[in-house]
Amino acid sequence: MTDPSTTAPAFAPASTRRSNNSFAAAGFLVTCFAIVGLVGVFATFAAPLPFYHAMVRDAALDDALVALRGPNAQADIKALTPRLDESAKAFDPLPANAEQAVAAERAAMHDRFRQEADATAYRMKLMIIIVTVMAAVFGAAITGLGRR
Repeated sequence: MTDPSTTAPAFAPASTRRSNNSFAAAGFLVTCFAIVGLVGVFATFAAPLPFYHAMVRDAALDDALVALRGPNAQADIKALTPRLDESAKAFDPLPANAEQAVAAERAAMHDRFRQEADATAYRMKLMIIIVTVMAAVFGAAITGLGRR
């Protein structure tokens, strides 16, 4: 049974009934925005991925430098190809100066991952904006705020 002090009786003025509906509508709208906020929080887990990939590639480039100094450089670089990914192209013909080749590839790789991080950040911001607008429109449509 509901508490009579919290609900408007059926014979109450329309303004009292509307007030209770407004609280429900506002609560629903707040919930829509809270869901959007949670989507934004979960989306931030994607943000550090390019930097994580760059750290893994840095370690692979360190291993490539060691491999290039070794006696069987061609086979060692071939074994590192899956970890080097597109950075392996820099070592396809073995370079004469290993340190210089690794340093140049490291700088190019950092630039590629910086661009990837910028693109990821842009897509995340765009996604959060779109979901926020969609939740606001959905909340307004459900609560009927546009009809008042």
